[in-house]
Amino acid sequence: MAATVTVLGAGAWGTALSLHLAGLGHTVQLWDANAELLAALARDGQHRAVHPGLIFPPNLRVLPDLETAVRVAEVIVVAVPSHAVRPAAETLRSLVTGSPVVVSVAKGIEEGSSRTMSAVLAETLGPAHASRIAVLSGPSFAREVAAGMPTAVTAAAETLAVAELVQRLFTGGKFRVYTSTDVVGVEIGGAVKNVIALAAGVSDGLGFGHNARAALITRGLAEISRLGIRLGARPQTLYGLSCLGDLVLTCTGDLSRNRSVGLRLGKGEKLRVILADLHEVAEGVRNTRSVCELAQAVGVEMPIAEQMRLVLYEDKDPRQAVADLLARPLRAELD
Repeated sequence: MAATVTVLGAGAWGTALSLHLAGLGHTVQLWDANAELLAALARDGQHRAVHPGLIFPPNLRVLPDLETAVRVAEVIVVAVPSHAVRPAAETLRSLVTGSPVVVSVAKGIEEGSSRTMSAVLAETLGPAHASRIAVLSGPSFAREVAAGMPTAVTAAAETLAVAELVQRLFTGGKFRVYTSTDVVGVEIGGAVKNVIALAAGVSDGLGFGHNARAALITRGLAEISRLGIRLGARPQTLYGLSCLGDLVLTCTGDLSRNRSVGLRLGKGEKLRVILADLHEVAEGVRNTRSVCELAQAVGVEMPIAEQMRLVLYEDKDPRQAVADLLARPLRAELD
């Protein structure tokens, strides 16, 4: 099933998926709001900053004109950072013709509205497109996907037929896709795991060892599960690729931007200095605040996420945050 695919967002993830899809024989059009970046990609035939040496094949074209890129697309992959999904969708709304499948690969909760990325797309694009919105998520570092390393992820949509279409589109080579109709569970897992990865990085930066990291991953999963189930997610989804799998990867992998930010915080660096050094977005930094807003709105206790919010936005000392977590009242594990 060869398709014409437009990828919005030429960051590490958008470019990695573009390379993967082109390798499967699809016609891929890569667009980004950064005209200077697009010019460099077109000139170099590769993304030197994030995937050096991986040359774009002839069926992967860089297109600066969004209207042209969208008009012929059978599938639109939204790979912009989570805070840019609504602006991107608002631009798309007047350009989309026909009934393309829209695949969100952004992970996050929108600040202010507390909506997931698929909900933002559905609200902005309107009911005519809502039934053809899907989510692709799971344990997948962009660098490894671009290099063709084995990866397994989940495609979720409200209807199984749309999820299966995305499954067929993306599956191939060493990239395997499973399907789900639990969109909420897949998205909550993908968004909140970044917050827990920040905390795991802080713990590692403080030198607290493997015991502490394992505890954070496990209790972090408990927090994600409480929130996900309150919002209607299926428990089984939260123990699958898009939550537990992604959580383990992001909390332990050296390629994790969120863990790296936490690591530097734990070593005493200030957030503003860390963010100034980053060449890519660490979604957990923004999403810590939006996740805590959502948890408070639905009455779910998330102590790890809340301590990370205090560290990031109220300059709380990371050691004190850990001390406060350990000093919480004792309780049964499964409460």
